[in-house]
Amino acid sequence: MRLLRPKVVCEMLGIHPNTLRRWIKEGRVRAVRTPKGRFRIPEDEVLRLMGELQVRRVIGYARVSSSTQRDDLERQKQLILEYAEKKGYGSIEVLTDIGSGLNERRRSFLKLLDMVSEKKVSKVIVAYPDRLTRFGFETLRRLFSAFGTQIEVINFEEKSPQKELVEDLVAIVSHFAGKLYGMRSHRYKRVVEGVKRLLSG
Repeated sequence: MRLLRPKVVCEMLGIHPNTLRRWIKEGRVRAVRTPKGRFRIPEDEVLRLMGELQVRRVIGYARVSSSTQRDDLERQKQLILEYAEKKGYGSIEVLTDIGSGLNERRRSFLKLLDMVSEKKVSKVIVAYPDRLTRFGFETLRRLFSAFGTQIEVINFEEKSPQKELVEDLVAIVSHFAGKLYGMRSHRYKRVVEGVKRLLSG
């Protein structure tokens, strides 16, 4: 059995040394120790991982509700890319949508669902849970897990029940007002702003 040095393995797999060390610690990679206490990875283990990595990818997902929030969309993307680099995931693709978290027909969201169901994604990175979906995040997490995909959330913001309720009500009104009047119409803006003032009073 041929044993490979970690540096060689990282080059073959295109991963950061920190990633390899984490995988060994988590038991994802079978490694052996030399008499001097150094790690070596069996060649057949590397070939197995190469097959998995060809199929599975790390994908980022960012979303904002309207085109006026493009700056926030860019901030989310940058946050995801920096997080992925820090974790040793290397270069990743970030899918983006502009639309309500209640809209289940978002183009990139549907693309992500297809990729997950085809077992092409190992991890999905989001800045906040509600960027992926406004409701049913835990259900989506369990569904992704059934396909071997983990969701990693960078920021879990602790919100009071009142704040959560206000945000959810505004999201629902915004979604249906957008359907009725169009997201760029003055009536849409008046309705949404009116609801925000009412709830903040």
